[in-house]
Amino acid sequence: MFAVCMVGTTLPTPLYGLYQEKFGFSELTVTVVYAVYAFGVIGVLLLAGNASDTVGRRPVLLWGLGCAAASAVAFLCATGLGWLYAGRLLSGLSAGLFTGAATAYVMDLAPSGGASRATFVATAANMGGLGCGPLLAGLLAQYAPWPLYLPFAVHLGLVACSAAVVVWLPETVRDRRPLSAVRPQRPGLPARVRAVFGPAAIASFVGFALFGVFTSVSPAFLAQSLDVDNHAVSGLVVALAFFASTGGQLAVGRVGVGRSLPLGCGALLAGLALLAGALRWDLLPLVVLSALVGGAGQGLTFRGALSAVAAASPADKRAAVISTLFVVAYAGISVPVIGVGVLVGPLGLEGAGLVFIACMAVLVSIAAAYLLRRPVPAST
Repeated sequence: MFAVCMVGTTLPTPLYGLYQEKFGFSELTVTVVYAVYAFGVIGVLLLAGNASDTVGRRPVLLWGLGCAAASAVAFLCATGLGWLYAGRLLSGLSAGLFTGAATAYVMDLAPSGGASRATFVATAANMGGLGCGPLLAGLLAQYAPWPLYLPFAVHLGLVACSAAVVVWLPETVRDRRPLSAVRPQRPGLPARVRAVFGPAAIASFVGFALFGVFTSVSPAFLAQSLDVDNHAVSGLVVALAFFASTGGQLAVGRVGVGRSLPLGCGALLAGLALLAGALRWDLLPLVVLSALVGGAGQGLTFRGALSAVAAASPADKRAAVISTLFVVAYAGISVPVIGVGVLVGPLGLEGAGLVFIACMAVLVSIAAAYLLRRPVPAST
Protein backbone atom coordinates (compact mmCIF):
# COMPACT_ATOMS: atom_id res chain seq x y z
CA MET A 1 0.00 0.00 0.00
CA PHE A 2 2.82 2.37 0.94
CA ALA A 3 4.58 1.78 -2.38
CA VAL A 4 1.34 2.17 -4.37
CA CYS A 5 0.63 5.55 -2.76
CA MET A 6 4.15 6.83 -3.42
CA VAL A 7 4.01 5.67 -7.06
CA GLY A 8 1.33 8.28 -7.66
CA THR A 9 3.52 11.14 -6.44
CA THR A 10 6.13 10.67 -9.21
CA LEU A 11 3.88 9.24 -11.93
CA PRO A 12 3.68 12.52 -13.95
CA THR A 13 7.49 12.94 -14.13
CA PRO A 14 8.15 11.61 -17.67
CA LEU A 15 4.86 13.12 -18.90
CA TYR A 16 5.61 16.81 -18.30
CA GLY A 17 6.95 17.23 -21.84
CA LEU A 18 3.69 15.89 -23.24
CA TYR A 19 1.70 18.26 -21.02
CA GLN A 20 3.88 21.16 -22.23
CA GLU A 21 3.04 20.26 -25.84
CA LYS A 22 -0.67 19.92 -25.02
CA PHE A 23 -1.13 23.04 -22.89
CA GLY A 24 1.78 25.20 -24.09
CA PHE A 25 3.38 26.23 -20.79
CA SER A 26 7.01 27.06 -19.94
CA GLU A 27 9.73 25.21 -18.03
CA LEU A 28 9.09 27.53 -15.06
CA THR A 29 5.49 26.32 -14.96
CA VAL A 30 6.72 22.70 -14.96
CA THR A 31 8.80 23.37 -11.85
CA VAL A 32 5.93 25.16 -10.10
CA VAL A 33 3.51 22.32 -10.90
CA TYR A 34 6.07 19.89 -9.49
CA ALA A 35 6.71 21.98 -6.35
CA VAL A 36 3.00 22.23 -5.45
CA TYR A 37 3.34 18.60 -4.32
CA ALA A 38 5.90 19.57 -1.65
CA PHE A 39 3.64 22.31 -0.28
CA GLY A 40 0.89 19.72 0.16
CA VAL A 41 3.24 17.39 2.05
CA ILE A 42 4.53 20.16 4.32
CA GLY A 43 0.99 21.34 5.11
CA VAL A 44 -0.12 17.86 6.17
CA LEU A 45 3.04 17.24 8.22
CA LEU A 46 2.49 20.47 10.13
CA LEU A 47 -1.28 20.21 10.58
CA ALA A 48 -1.89 16.47 10.92
CA GLY A 49 1.47 14.69 10.97
CA ASN A 50 0.53 12.82 14.16
CA ALA A 51 -3.11 12.13 13.25
CA SER A 52 -2.69 8.35 13.00
CA ASP A 53 -1.56 8.21 16.66
CA THR A 54 -4.90 9.79 17.60
CA VAL A 55 -7.58 8.44 15.25
CA GLY A 56 -5.87 5.19 14.21
CA ARG A 57 -3.71 4.03 11.31
CA ARG A 58 -6.45 2.73 9.02
CA PRO A 59 -8.56 5.93 8.81
CA VAL A 60 -5.49 8.02 7.96
CA LEU A 61 -4.36 5.55 5.30
CA LEU A 62 -7.84 5.52 3.78
CA TRP A 63 -7.81 9.34 3.66
CA GLY A 64 -4.40 9.15 2.00
CA LEU A 65 -5.65 6.66 -0.58
CA GLY A 66 -8.70 8.87 -1.15
CA CYS A 67 -6.40 11.81 -1.94
CA ALA A 68 -4.30 9.57 -4.22
CA ALA A 69 -7.45 8.48 -6.09
CA ALA A 70 -8.63 12.09 -6.39
CA SER A 71 -5.19 13.05 -7.74
CA ALA A 72 -5.41 10.34 -10.42
CA VAL A 73 -8.91 11.53 -11.37
CA ALA A 74 -7.65 15.14 -11.66
CA PHE A 75 -4.96 14.06 -14.13
CA LEU A 76 -7.46 11.92 -16.04
CA CYS A 77 -9.75 14.94 -16.35
CA ALA A 78 -6.95 17.42 -17.11
CA THR A 79 -8.11 19.92 -19.72
CA GLY A 80 -5.92 22.77 -18.50
CA LEU A 81 -3.18 23.79 -16.11
CA GLY A 82 -5.49 24.08 -13.10
CA TRP A 83 -6.14 20.33 -13.16
CA LEU A 84 -2.40 19.65 -12.99
CA TYR A 85 -2.02 21.92 -9.96
CA ALA A 86 -4.96 20.18 -8.28
CA GLY A 87 -3.56 16.74 -9.08
CA ARG A 88 -0.13 17.58 -7.67
CA LEU A 89 -1.59 19.16 -4.53
CA LEU A 90 -3.77 16.12 -3.86
CA SER A 91 -0.76 13.90 -4.48
CA GLY A 92 1.18 15.87 -1.86
CA LEU A 93 -1.66 15.49 0.62
CA SER A 94 -1.69 11.71 0.07
CA ALA A 95 2.08 11.47 0.59
CA GLY A 96 1.93 13.64 3.71
CA LEU A 97 -0.79 11.44 5.22
CA PHE A 98 0.97 8.20 4.26
CA THR A 99 4.61 8.93 5.12
CA GLY A 100 4.27 8.91 8.90
CA ALA A 101 1.20 6.68 9.26
CA ALA A 102 2.37 3.90 6.91
CA THR A 103 5.86 3.85 8.42
CA ALA A 104 4.37 3.53 11.90
CA TYR A 105 1.91 0.86 10.67
CA VAL A 106 4.70 -1.28 9.18
CA MET A 107 6.56 -1.08 12.49
CA ASP A 108 3.38 -1.86 14.47
CA LEU A 109 2.77 -5.00 12.42
CA ALA A 110 6.39 -6.21 12.52
CA PRO A 111 7.10 -9.38 14.51
CA SER A 112 8.91 -9.13 17.84
CA GLY A 113 12.55 -8.14 17.33
CA GLY A 114 11.93 -6.97 13.77
CA ALA A 115 11.90 -3.20 14.34
CA SER A 116 15.13 -2.54 12.44
CA ARG A 117 14.04 -4.66 9.48
CA ALA A 118 10.61 -3.01 9.54
CA THR A 119 12.23 0.44 9.34
CA PHE A 120 14.13 -0.59 6.24
CA VAL A 121 11.05 -2.23 4.69
CA ALA A 122 9.13 1.03 5.17
CA THR A 123 12.01 3.03 3.69
CA ALA A 124 12.29 0.66 0.73
CA ALA A 125 8.54 0.86 0.11
CA ASN A 126 8.71 4.66 0.23
CA MET A 127 11.72 5.15 -2.07
CA GLY A 128 10.90 2.11 -4.19
CA GLY A 129 7.42 3.45 -4.84
CA LEU A 130 8.84 6.86 -5.74
CA GLY A 131 11.19 5.15 -8.20
CA CYS A 132 8.51 2.94 -9.74
CA GLY A 133 6.27 5.92 -10.53
CA PRO A 134 8.33 7.42 -13.38
CA LEU A 135 9.35 3.96 -14.56
CA LEU A 136 5.72 2.80 -14.86
CA ALA A 137 4.53 6.02 -16.50
CA GLY A 138 7.49 6.08 -18.90
CA LEU A 139 6.91 2.50 -20.05
CA LEU A 140 3.17 3.01 -20.53
CA ALA A 141 3.62 6.38 -22.26
CA GLN A 142 6.18 4.94 -24.67
CA TYR A 143 4.77 1.52 -25.46
CA ALA A 144 1.01 1.68 -24.75
CA PRO A 145 -1.84 3.88 -26.03
CA TRP A 146 -3.25 7.00 -24.32
CA PRO A 147 0.03 8.14 -22.68
CA LEU A 148 -1.61 10.92 -20.63
CA TYR A 149 -4.44 8.70 -19.37
CA LEU A 150 -3.42 5.05 -19.06
CA PRO A 151 -0.78 5.56 -16.30
CA PHE A 152 -3.34 7.25 -14.05
CA ALA A 153 -6.06 4.69 -14.84
CA VAL A 154 -3.64 1.91 -13.84
CA HIS A 155 -2.74 3.76 -10.66
CA LEU A 156 -6.42 4.27 -9.84
CA GLY A 157 -6.90 0.50 -10.05
CA LEU A 158 -3.90 -0.12 -7.77
CA VAL A 159 -5.28 2.40 -5.25
CA ALA A 160 -8.64 0.59 -5.22
CA CYS A 161 -6.87 -2.73 -4.49
CA SER A 162 -4.87 -1.06 -1.72
CA ALA A 163 -8.03 0.33 -0.12
CA ALA A 164 -9.41 -3.21 0.04
CA VAL A 165 -6.22 -4.32 1.81
CA VAL A 166 -6.47 -1.47 4.33
CA VAL A 167 -10.01 -2.51 5.23
CA TRP A 168 -8.78 -6.08 5.80
CA LEU A 169 -5.78 -5.15 8.00
CA PRO A 170 -6.14 -4.97 11.80
CA GLU A 171 -6.08 -1.60 13.57
CA THR A 172 -3.01 -1.28 15.81
CA VAL A 173 -3.88 1.90 17.74
CA ARG A 174 -5.86 0.82 20.80
CA ASP A 175 -6.59 4.15 22.48
CA ARG A 176 -8.27 5.96 19.59
CA ARG A 177 -9.81 9.40 19.93
CA PRO A 178 -12.03 11.50 17.63
CA LEU A 179 -10.65 13.66 14.83
CA SER A 180 -11.27 16.79 16.92
CA ALA A 181 -8.45 15.66 19.24
CA VAL A 182 -5.82 16.05 16.49
CA ARG A 183 -3.66 19.11 17.07
CA PRO A 184 -1.22 20.83 14.69
CA GLN A 185 2.33 19.60 15.20
CA ARG A 186 4.51 22.66 15.59
CA PRO A 187 8.16 22.30 14.53
CA GLY A 188 10.55 22.57 17.45
CA LEU A 189 14.30 22.60 17.98
CA PRO A 190 15.63 22.18 21.56
CA ALA A 191 19.02 23.77 22.22
CA ARG A 192 20.83 20.44 22.63
CA VAL A 193 19.77 19.30 19.14
CA ARG A 194 20.91 22.37 17.22
CA ALA A 195 24.57 21.39 16.78
CA VAL A 196 23.54 18.11 15.12
CA PHE A 197 20.47 19.48 13.36
CA GLY A 198 22.22 22.23 11.36
CA PRO A 199 24.53 20.12 9.18
CA ALA A 200 22.02 17.23 9.07
CA ALA A 201 19.29 19.58 7.79
CA ILE A 202 21.61 21.15 5.18
CA ALA A 203 22.60 17.72 3.84
CA SER A 204 18.93 16.66 3.74
CA PHE A 205 17.98 19.89 1.95
CA VAL A 206 20.63 19.36 -0.76
CA GLY A 207 19.72 15.67 -1.21
CA PHE A 208 16.03 16.43 -1.68
CA ALA A 209 16.86 19.40 -3.93
CA LEU A 210 18.86 17.06 -6.18
CA PHE A 211 15.84 14.75 -6.33
CA GLY A 212 13.61 17.70 -7.11
CA VAL A 213 15.71 18.75 -10.09
CA PHE A 214 15.95 15.17 -11.36
CA THR A 215 12.22 14.61 -11.22
CA SER A 216 11.14 17.97 -12.64
CA VAL A 217 13.83 19.10 -15.10
CA SER A 218 15.85 16.06 -16.20
CA PRO A 219 13.22 14.78 -18.71
CA ALA A 220 13.38 18.17 -20.47
CA PHE A 221 17.19 18.11 -20.46
CA LEU A 222 17.24 14.58 -21.87
CA ALA A 223 14.83 15.58 -24.64
CA GLN A 224 16.28 19.01 -25.53
CA SER A 225 20.02 18.49 -25.08
CA LEU A 226 20.51 14.75 -25.58
CA ASP A 227 17.69 14.08 -28.07
CA VAL A 228 16.34 11.32 -25.83
CA ASP A 229 12.64 11.32 -26.65
CA ASN A 230 11.96 7.85 -25.26
CA HIS A 231 9.73 8.32 -22.21
CA ALA A 232 10.75 4.95 -20.78
CA VAL A 233 14.42 6.01 -20.74
CA SER A 234 13.53 9.32 -19.07
CA GLY A 235 11.50 7.47 -16.44
CA LEU A 236 14.31 4.96 -15.85
CA VAL A 237 16.94 7.66 -15.27
CA VAL A 238 14.76 9.29 -12.60
CA ALA A 239 13.88 5.89 -11.08
CA LEU A 240 17.59 5.03 -10.70
CA ALA A 241 18.07 7.97 -8.32
CA PHE A 242 15.33 6.69 -6.00
CA PHE A 243 16.52 3.08 -6.16
CA ALA A 244 20.07 4.23 -5.37
CA SER A 245 18.69 6.16 -2.39
CA THR A 246 17.23 2.92 -1.02
CA GLY A 247 20.68 1.33 -1.32
CA GLY A 248 22.28 4.30 0.43
CA GLN A 249 19.81 4.06 3.31
CA LEU A 250 20.50 0.35 3.66
CA ALA A 251 24.24 1.09 3.81
CA VAL A 252 23.78 3.32 6.89
CA GLY A 253 23.34 0.18 8.98
CA ARG A 254 26.79 -1.00 7.85
CA VAL A 255 28.82 2.22 7.99
CA GLY A 256 27.11 3.75 11.04
CA VAL A 257 25.38 7.10 11.48
CA GLY A 258 28.58 8.93 12.43
CA ARG A 259 30.24 8.11 9.12
CA SER A 260 27.15 8.08 6.89
CA LEU A 261 26.59 11.83 7.07
CA PRO A 262 30.08 12.95 5.86
CA LEU A 263 30.19 10.06 3.36
CA GLY A 264 26.76 11.03 2.08
CA CYS A 265 27.87 14.65 1.70
CA GLY A 266 30.86 13.46 -0.34
CA ALA A 267 28.58 11.36 -2.56
CA LEU A 268 26.22 14.31 -3.03
CA LEU A 269 29.16 16.49 -4.10
CA ALA A 270 30.25 13.80 -6.56
CA GLY A 271 26.69 13.48 -7.87
CA LEU A 272 26.47 17.25 -8.36
CA ALA A 273 29.84 17.27 -10.16
CA LEU A 274 28.68 14.48 -12.48
CA LEU A 275 25.46 16.36 -13.19
CA ALA A 276 27.50 19.49 -14.01
CA GLY A 277 29.59 17.44 -16.44
CA ALA A 278 26.44 16.02 -18.02
CA LEU A 279 25.01 19.52 -18.51
CA ARG A 280 28.30 20.91 -19.84
CA TRP A 281 29.16 18.12 -22.31
CA ASP A 282 25.70 16.66 -23.00
CA LEU A 283 26.62 13.10 -21.99
CA LEU A 284 23.90 10.59 -21.06
CA PRO A 285 26.30 8.26 -19.13
CA LEU A 286 27.12 11.15 -16.77
CA VAL A 287 23.40 11.75 -16.17
CA VAL A 288 22.98 8.08 -15.21
CA LEU A 289 26.06 8.13 -12.95
CA SER A 290 24.83 11.34 -11.34
CA ALA A 291 21.48 9.67 -10.57
CA LEU A 292 23.20 6.64 -9.01
CA VAL A 293 25.88 8.49 -7.02
CA GLY A 294 23.68 11.42 -6.00
CA GLY A 295 20.81 9.07 -5.07
CA ALA A 296 23.10 6.98 -2.87
CA GLY A 297 24.38 10.17 -1.22
CA GLN A 298 20.82 11.30 -0.56
CA GLY A 299 20.01 7.96 1.06
CA LEU A 300 23.11 8.05 3.27
CA THR A 301 22.57 11.63 4.39
CA PHE A 302 18.83 11.46 4.97
CA ARG A 303 18.71 8.25 6.98
CA GLY A 304 21.84 9.35 8.84
CA ALA A 305 20.30 12.76 9.54
CA LEU A 306 17.04 11.23 10.71
CA SER A 307 18.84 8.83 13.06
CA ALA A 308 21.17 11.52 14.40
CA VAL A 309 18.53 14.15 15.21
CA ALA A 310 16.15 11.53 16.65
CA ALA A 311 18.88 10.22 18.97
CA ALA A 312 19.87 13.74 20.06
CA SER A 313 16.28 14.82 20.78
CA PRO A 314 14.50 14.54 24.13
CA ALA A 315 11.78 11.89 23.96
CA ASP A 316 8.97 14.40 24.45
CA LYS A 317 10.28 16.65 21.63
CA ARG A 318 11.35 13.97 19.14
CA ALA A 319 8.26 14.12 16.92
CA ALA A 320 8.50 17.92 16.66
CA VAL A 321 12.21 17.76 15.75
CA ILE A 322 11.64 15.09 13.10
CA SER A 323 8.76 17.14 11.66
CA THR A 324 11.12 20.12 11.43
CA LEU A 325 13.67 18.00 9.55
CA PHE A 326 10.99 16.82 7.09
CA VAL A 327 9.84 20.42 6.54
CA VAL A 328 13.43 21.44 5.68
CA ALA A 329 13.84 18.41 3.41
CA TYR A 330 10.62 19.08 1.49
CA ALA A 331 11.52 22.75 1.22
CA GLY A 332 14.58 21.42 -0.62
CA ILE A 333 12.31 19.70 -3.14
CA SER A 334 10.33 22.87 -3.86
CA VAL A 335 12.28 26.12 -3.44
CA PRO A 336 15.47 25.36 -5.47
CA VAL A 337 13.43 23.70 -8.23
CA ILE A 338 11.34 26.85 -8.69
CA GLY A 339 14.60 28.83 -8.71
CA VAL A 340 15.89 26.67 -11.57
CA GLY A 341 12.63 27.28 -13.44
CA VAL A 342 12.99 31.06 -13.01
CA LEU A 343 16.58 30.97 -14.36
CA VAL A 344 15.78 28.80 -17.39
CA GLY A 345 14.38 31.86 -19.22
CA PRO A 346 17.46 34.13 -19.05
CA LEU A 347 20.18 31.44 -18.77
CA GLY A 348 18.79 28.40 -20.55
CA LEU A 349 18.44 24.91 -19.06
CA GLU A 350 22.20 24.29 -18.91
CA GLY A 351 23.01 27.65 -17.29
CA ALA A 352 20.19 27.35 -14.74
CA GLY A 353 21.32 23.83 -13.85
CA LEU A 354 24.93 24.93 -13.35
CA VAL A 355 23.88 27.79 -11.05
CA PHE A 356 21.79 25.33 -9.03
CA ILE A 357 24.71 22.89 -8.80
CA ALA A 358 27.10 25.62 -7.64
CA CYS A 359 24.73 26.76 -4.88
CA MET A 360 24.03 23.21 -3.67
CA ALA A 361 27.76 22.35 -3.76
CA VAL A 362 28.53 25.30 -1.47
CA LEU A 363 25.83 24.24 0.99
CA VAL A 364 26.84 20.58 1.15
CA SER A 365 30.54 21.53 1.43
CA ILE A 366 29.73 23.65 4.50
CA ALA A 367 27.84 20.73 6.04
CA ALA A 368 30.66 18.29 5.25
CA ALA A 369 33.33 20.59 6.70
CA TYR A 370 31.32 21.00 9.91
CA LEU A 371 30.74 17.25 10.23
CA LEU A 372 34.43 16.50 9.73
CA ARG A 373 35.33 18.98 12.51
CA ARG A 374 32.50 17.91 14.84
CA PRO A 375 31.43 14.37 13.93
CA VAL A 376 28.07 13.00 15.05
CA PRO A 377 28.75 10.69 18.03
CA ALA A 378 29.03 7.04 16.97
CA SER A 379 26.52 6.03 19.65
CA THR A 380 23.70 7.64 17.63
